[in-house]
This record gives sequence, C-alpha cells and structure tokens, in this order.
Amino acid sequence: MNILMILSHSSDYDPRIFNEARSLINAGNKVTILEWKKKNQKPSQEVKQGINIIRSVNTKFMNFLPYDILRMHRWWVKGYNDAVELHKKQAFDVVHCHDFDTLPIGVKLKKKLGLSLIYDARELWGYMVKRDLPFNLGNYYLLKEKKLIPYVDGFIIAEEKYAEYYKSFTLKKLTTIMNSRQLISQKYTPPKNEFTLLFIGRLSSARFVLELTEVVKGLKSVKCIIGGVGKPEYVNILKQKCREAKNIDFIGKIPFEKVIPYTKKSTLVISMIDPDSFNNKIAMANKQHEAMICGRPIICTKDTRSGEITEHEKCGLVVDYTIEALRAAIIRLRDSPKLCEELGKNALKAAIDKYNWAIEEKKLLMLYESLKGENKR
Repeated sequence: MNILMILSHSSDYDPRIFNEARSLINAGNKVTILEWKKKNQKPSQEVKQGINIIRSVNTKFMNFLPYDILRMHRWWVKGYNDAVELHKKQAFDVVHCHDFDTLPIGVKLKKKLGLSLIYDARELWGYMVKRDLPFNLGNYYLLKEKKLIPYVDGFIIAEEKYAEYYKSFTLKKLTTIMNSRQLISQKYTPPKNEFTLLFIGRLSSARFVLELTEVVKGLKSVKCIIGGVGKPEYVNILKQKCREAKNIDFIGKIPFEKVIPYTKKSTLVISMIDPDSFNNKIAMANKQHEAMICGRPIICTKDTRSGEITEHEKCGLVVDYTIEALRAAIIRLRDSPKLCEELGKNALKAAIDKYNWAIEEKKLLMLYESLKGENKR
C-alpha cells in the first residue's frame, strides 16, 4: 500500500512517527509524511530513513495570523490541497492522520478520493489544548472530533485508558498502540557516570521544570541535564536558572534519536507532570517509555497514569506534586544505589515484557492488513 501520513509538527522530534513509518516500510509498504512547516528552517522536501517527507509551508496570510490555533484552520485547507497534488503524482491508498489537528484533512481526502482513513489519537487533543484556549474552544474541538470519527476506518489510540473516553460515544473498534520504544538491550547495565538526573521534554510550568532547578541547585553529588522546547519566555527564564546552578546543564532542543543515549547515560529520569490535567490522569508519559527501555528508574507524580504504572511495575518513586516531595525522592535515590539498581532492573523487565515497540508493531501491521482490498469510496 501507498500511505500518506499527516502531522501538524516536525517529525524530527517524534519517535512514534518514525517507528510506525519504518514498520510499515519494512512490511513492504511505501510511506510519505506530509507535515506542517510552521517556520522556514527546514527544506521543503527530504528523504529520511527511507521515508519521503514533504513539508506544507505557511501562506503569507497564515504567517500574518498571530497564533498557530488560528493558522490551523487555514492549514486544513492548505494541507488538503497539498495532499491532493501529491496524490496526482503517486496515488495513495491510505491516509493516516496523527492527532485531531490533522483529522479534518483526512476526512476530506477520504470523501473526495476514496482513501481508507486511519485516525491515530495520540492525545485527547481537545482536553490537551483546552486549558490554553479561551471561550471553551477546547469543547468545540471535542465536538468536532465526535462528528468526524464516523468517517474513520481504522482507529488507533495511544493509551489503553483512552478507550474509556472514546467508547462513551462510538462503537468503532479501538486498537491501542502505545508510544513504546524499540528495545536496545535485554541486559541491565548500570550507569557509569555520577548521579545524574535527566529531563528532556516539553518545557512548561506544567512539567515542574523550574521547580526542578530549585531542588537540584542545593543538592550535593547530584548533576542534572535539562533539554527540550517550550515558549521562549519560559525557556529564557529556565536558561537563567540553569546558569545560576553549577550542577545543571541546559542542552536545549534535542532530536529524538539522541534522547535514548542521554537517558542511558543518566541515573534517574524526572517526569513531574501536573496531576490536575485530565490527559495526565489517563496517559502514560513518553519519559516513562524511554526510562524503561534504558533500565532507569523514574520519579513521577501521584494521581497520574504514569504514577499508576510506576507503582504497578515497581520501577520508580511516586510522589506528591511538590518541591519538598521531589527533593526527598532525589535524596533517597542518591543515597540508595541498590534501590536505584532494583528499580532500574524492574523498569527494563517491564519494557521487555510489555512496553516495547515490537509488540506495538504487530498490532499496527494487523490493522493495516485489515484495510487491504476494501473500497472506501
């Protein structure tokens, strides 16, 4: 099959995209990624790991608009037109939409071209953006998603807990494909460096990153590495905090292929996410998948999905969403190498038994196999 994947961000920082695309290519399919190019920093087209990547560039009018949420509606038109032009050159069989902010394009392509449509719900998108949008706009997107789901032929969810939400309004079959990573080893290896904390991810107040710097700068025999992307005003404050602490290195934006090597070299992964967020209550953090395959313990927050899994797998410490609780957990693991090793071994075992891409790949290929021979016109 010839597959068009659509996403609204750069694939450079999205390991799930490449895991899915590589698995499909290795099974004999062809994959093209059409992604929304919001800034003119990348070539409009390139081939990466055998995947043809096409970047849909903003129009002048889109650049004039102040926010991506406003540009998104215009991109739905632009992305659709770009996809149609690609289809004229190389007819697609399937359009695979990553998250709700690409689904309107996929539905229109299905209606006009008769393509099979896969919806890959990696987030509960409306709930994710709801806290940042005025006038209950998040509810608008939740309702729009419900109206578009009947057009979907293959429905993927990235977390088992999402099923509770989607089954409340659809009878569509749900295939859970987690954000698991590929195993790099089945043998535990302890970290060789000094006691090192790692956070690489979205840099925002909801991730407790500034608080992490406050905790670390007063701790002896502790090093911390912080990387990721975020809003410039927040990142600038964070950079200053890191400069003020001799034991914190700020490494900025990191492509996904470098995240695992950084995790492997660390002692401990930090994933303090806001327990009041609905998404955090039902979705496992990506940091946890990374920590597991590297055999590294994690510190995460109570009343989150990550906390629930950490307790079940005994692969880290689960604490309150406070500076005091985080400090106490770091000190406990710093002073207990045997506990760190035990939790790390449990993490790797969880990855080998359940949380690895080989398991998820089988489900993905089975879903695609079920689409063969179907006419969606």
